[in-house]
Order: sequence, then structure tokens, then C-alpha cells
Amino acid sequence: MFVTTRRARIVGVLAGYLADLALRDPKRGHPVAVFGQAAAGLEQVTYRDAKLDGAVHVGLAVGAVSLLGTVAQRAAARRGRLWSIAATAAATWISLGGASLAQTGLEMAELLERGDVEAARRLLPSLCGRDPEQLDGGGLTRAALESVAENTSDAQVAPLLWAAVGGAPAALTYRAINTLDSMIGHRSPRYTRFGWAAARLDDAANFAGARVTAVLVAACAPAVGGSPSAALLSWRRDAGRHPSPNAGVVEAAFAGALGVRLGGPTQYHHELQIRPTLGDGPEPAVDDLRRAVALSRAVQLAAAVLAGLSAVR
Repeated sequence: MFVTTRRARIVGVLAGYLADLALRDPKRGHPVAVFGQAAAGLEQVTYRDAKLDGAVHVGLAVGAVSLLGTVAQRAAARRGRLWSIAATAAATWISLGGASLAQTGLEMAELLERGDVEAARRLLPSLCGRDPEQLDGGGLTRAALESVAENTSDAQVAPLLWAAVGGAPAALTYRAINTLDSMIGHRSPRYTRFGWAAARLDDAANFAGARVTAVLVAACAPAVGGSPSAALLSWRRDAGRHPSPNAGVVEAAFAGALGVRLGGPTQYHHELQIRPTLGDGPEPAVDDLRRAVALSRAVQLAAAVLAGLSAVR
């Protein structure tokens, strides 16, 4: 029974991965956007400038999603194996964002190649929370590439891992945690304390995913003319100096694999961060952004293959 259940779950995970490739994210009514709106509404009630209130907020929001996922998975399982597969597939598709990430990364590369900096600035918020008005073409290229790298873990590999381990409840819970981190897990004056729990929970949820991603980045580096050894070297040498315990791992691996230098001054709306450099190469160019998108796609495919192989055990 355990093997059958596990295999059904992995089939659902792979179906969700294929659905993400085929359907991408809907422009309206995406469940993650609905959750974000609900979390913002809840914040109007729970907000106090304190860590405890932030922890309560996270517990209520994530707990509700986890309960919903558990109820949905159990109800589907009672109706049969195909329903259980469908529930896992739907939750996996909801939690993934790889196809949209790649599409946006390529759109950014096209805009920058044409020299349309203003349009690139308008597009950047789709990738990350940096202040686009402070960035020129080179800064936009680096910001986009770093976002593609970080989200290869957050929006691709980690969701696949959580779905493979725990089905719909785990996939949806992970996406709720990651979404809350993007909403309140930053160090702005409003969220330094209230968002602390969201940020720390996201660090824990992404710890394994980031490191699996870095290994896959090294393994897939030759697909974009990169070096596996350089990816591993940059990860080992540079990641620990990054302010994020997970983003630093993935960004350093990407920098080494692509032979570029990432990091440096990073302007957010609420603060300027002076980040350490990652990698040894030159600053990334537009072609490097395209290579990063190709590498990201290869890593997601490799993660899906690993998930599929886990059903063969």
C-alpha cells in the first residue's frame, strides 16, 4: 500500500510539472494571488509591531492552507487513486512557477537587448522586489539573473521536493510559507519584527531545496557551456557571505556555473544592501541572462526526473 501511494503521489507531481510547462500561471485568479489577498486582509487584524504577532499571523495563514490541503488530499484519496493523483497534480501546479519565471526572464533579456530600459524597469517587479528606478541596463541584468537563480529553487525545485515528499498538503503549505516571506519577510521598518517568523520559516522550508538546486546547477552547467567544478567552488567559497542562507547557495552556484560575478550594491525600496560578490567572472551580460534561463529550465527538468526516479525504488 505504501509503494502504491508513493507512486501515485509521484505521478501527480510529474503531471503538475507538465501542467506548469503547458499552462504557465493564469494572469487572473491564480490561487497563490488569492491566498496573498487573503493574507493581506488577515494582516489588517493581526498586525502589531512585534515578533509574536507576526508568528500568530503566519500560523493562522499557513495553518489554514495546510488544513485545506490535507482535507482535499484525503477527500480525493477516498474517491480513488486517480482523484488522489489529480489532487497532487493540481497542488503541484499551483506551487510551481518555473514556466512563468523562464518566460519573464527571456522577456527581460529581449527588452535589455533592444535597449528599452524603461520597459525593463516596468517588468522587473515581476521578478523581484528591488527598486527598478535605481538600476541601469547592467543593474537590471544582474537583478534579473539573480532572481532567476534564486527562484529556480523557490519556484521550481523546492516545490517539487515538497510535493514529492508530502503530496498536496506539503506543496500548498510550502507555497503559503514562501508567499508570506515575499510579502512580509523583508527588513522594512514595518516588517522587521512582524515578518521575522515568516522569514525564518521560509529559511527552514527552503534549506534542503536550495542545496539540491545547487547540486543540480553544477550537474547541468555543461548544458549551457558552464563548469560544474566552478559552480561547486563558488558555492563552497562564496555562499556563506550572502545575507540569505539559501539564496546565497543558489546564486553562488549559478555565478560559478555561468562564469559571471553576482552580488554587490543591491537597492530595495526600503534599504540599500551592500552584498558580497559571488563568482569570479565579469558582470553578467544579456546573453548570460539567457543562459541562466536555460540553466534554470535544465535544473527543473533534472529535479522532475529525480522525483520520477524516486517512484522506482
